[in-house]
Amino acid sequence: MGVRYFLRGMAWVARRPRQWLFGLIPALIVLAIYVVALVFLANYDWDLAKAMSPFADHWSKGARDAARGLIAVLLFGTAVMIAIVTFTAVTLIVGDPFYESLSGRVEESEGGLPPEVQVPLLRQLTRAIADGIVVGAVTTLLAVLFFALGFLPAVGQTVVPVIAAFVSGYFLTFELTSIALERRGVRRRERFALLRRHRGLSLGFGVSVFVTFIIPLGSVLAMPGAVAGGTLLARERLAGPGVPPDHGAFADTPA
Repeated sequence: MGVRYFLRGMAWVARRPRQWLFGLIPALIVLAIYVVALVFLANYDWDLAKAMSPFADHWSKGARDAARGLIAVLLFGTAVMIAIVTFTAVTLIVGDPFYESLSGRVEESEGGLPPEVQVPLLRQLTRAIADGIVVGAVTTLLAVLFFALGFLPAVGQTVVPVIAAFVSGYFLTFELTSIALERRGVRRRERFALLRRHRGLSLGFGVSVFVTFIIPLGSVLAMPGAVAGGTLLARERLAGPGVPPDHGAFADTPA
């Protein structure tokens, strides 16, 4: 069921190419920053590996180079994994005005925006950044863990990638529904509670987005559709078109 919302979001932006191009702008900006950072890391990867392995200075050349080569691969691979799992959170923070507008237009096309929850703009931005930091920190730690577990024989190439896809998909759903749910005054802890209550929907949507995002340039090209799909999912299944009575109270409570 969750996959359907991702497909509907992609179809929504496909019928509105201007909205798709509009939603590409933040993703392209963040992609450029990430590419520059990864190229910089690639240029100094070996130097970092040497600095991290003084214990190998007196080893034989073959053993020393093998150890440092493994460290260099781990460093770069971890950086790539972190880039993948944090791309959505960073893009949503950078492109908040873009995706707020895109999400609003999705809601208008489906019957109208919900009653406005009065929250000062500065508080909205502070919450968005705080949520991004919290989710980004958790997903970064998980990315490092899953990358390390990937080196386990057999399990690392079979079970670990599946678990990683489900966990990453869960957090992607949290991030991509956050705009529409925040609009309804639903705060971070309540958003996680909603996803737990609709676990199948959340995982179906998030895993389909995750699989698309790991395709080269998939995270950039599909980002507008993912935001649109997350808005539809939040509106129709998680919180409803308006503000549910038991959610409005979360608008001004601590996260």
